[in-house]
Amino acid sequence: MSESPDVRVALIGYGMAGSVFHAPLIDAARGMALHAVVTSSEERAEEARRAYPGVTVHATPAQLWQNADQFDLVVVASPNRTHKHLAMAALQAGLGVVVDKPLAASAEDAREVIAEAEKRGQFLSVFQNRRWDGDFMTIERLREEGELGDIRRFESRFERWRPEPKGGWRQSGAPGEAGGVLYDLGAHLIDQALVLFGPVASVYAELEHRYPDAEVDDDTFVALTHRNGVRSHLWMSSVAAQSGPRFRVLGSRAAYTSFGMDGQENALKAGARPNQPDWREVVEDGQGYLTAGSEERPVHNDPGAYRRYYEAVAVAVQNGTRPPVNAADAADGLEIIAAAQRSSAERKVVHLPE
Repeated sequence: MSESPDVRVALIGYGMAGSVFHAPLIDAARGMALHAVVTSSEERAEEARRAYPGVTVHATPAQLWQNADQFDLVVVASPNRTHKHLAMAALQAGLGVVVDKPLAASAEDAREVIAEAEKRGQFLSVFQNRRWDGDFMTIERLREEGELGDIRRFESRFERWRPEPKGGWRQSGAPGEAGGVLYDLGAHLIDQALVLFGPVASVYAELEHRYPDAEVDDDTFVALTHRNGVRSHLWMSSVAAQSGPRFRVLGSRAAYTSFGMDGQENALKAGARPNQPDWREVVEDGQGYLTAGSEERPVHNDPGAYRRYYEAVAVAVQNGTRPPVNAADAADGLEIIAAAQRSSAERKVVHLPE
């Protein structure tokens, strides 16, 4: 660490993930400063310079490793196939690392990265921003307050309507690409289920290919049975012409239901920033409902707060404390993704070792 009060960040990748999520959140977070962006696209390089005057733009990650003493943290927001390689290179250069989900294409690769970080005593975390969705935070609060009683079933959906595939590496069936909605959207849903209900005993899944000539899943269902008995039913799709409830949580005292996605992503895409005075006016927090039989009352969802992730990262890097998202959680999620792929291929329930 330098003597600067801010964590000096280099961001690798300035596509949608880098430009819409990571760069704005890093720039807005207390205790962080965006110092460099890596992109091979001159168009994206100019976009980064306009958005963040004074930032240094590099064409390759190798330029970061040559100047590693100028940074404290590297954020990897490049295509999934590069996550493991770039995370390992950053750790070997003596830098802390945040990797966008998934940490790697497999649990085995993820654990190699974790072992490297532990060996070198370097910071490592995974960007699971959906833990700071307002509706998810509302579920955590209602559960803690006892409003739901004992939760028995957790239903979660991340569904989009894209009649035509977008193309690009996410549609590639090459194993190292980690494409498809199970890796893309399912990584969020699985992580949220693990946060709420802990380890999983068994997995059942249906991975469907709806697009013509599709190489990867685009319409998927995953059922998890947690060791504590809770059942999580997770839907993820690119071809859902109508979305179901975002969340439906059934407990012994009441149920919570919410519709629509957290509004932070749309606000960031529109150019709003979390450190601007009108941020809360721009973001739609959403509406949930707490129901017990015929009795129903609205629940205004808690404000979402993606920025908190990076502010917690800043504190952890500066103080040498635990990251806001443990990389081991990401490895556990990848184990479930592999089990879901096997379940669908073999058409059976897959039991996970304790």
